[in-house]
Amino acid sequence: MLQLRELDERVSIRDQIQDQSKEPVVLVNVFHVAPEQADALIAAWTDDANYFRAQPGFISTQLHRGIAGSATYLNYAVWESVGAFRAAFTNPDFQSKLQHYPDGSTGSPHLFRKMAVDGLCVA
Repeated sequence: MLQLRELDERVSIRDQIQDQSKEPVVLVNVFHVAPEQADALIAAWTDDANYFRAQPGFISTQLHRGIAGSATYLNYAVWESVGAFRAAFTNPDFQSKLQHYPDGSTGSPHLFRKMAVDGLCVA
């Protein structure tokens, strides 16, 4: 079963999903798994991604794997709003899927918004 670990010890994912704004958000989720459990993690993530893809407000997702033999994965998913993500994430159907991840695996979901930095990027 996937164990959730906060990416930011001061602000939990449960705190973040209370946000009421209608702006798009990016979910970043960092997974750690034993190297021999990589296939099981990818299978569980694929099932989750297919679930999320069918939810209102889902825009896109991309899974990344660390290089040089790393067993760390990063999921990047775009949602229309926190509310759309919250509805999908707190749904009991999704929550039951966490048990399909390999024992000992961890996930650290966290929500972000694009920000502007003068001369470098726009929000």
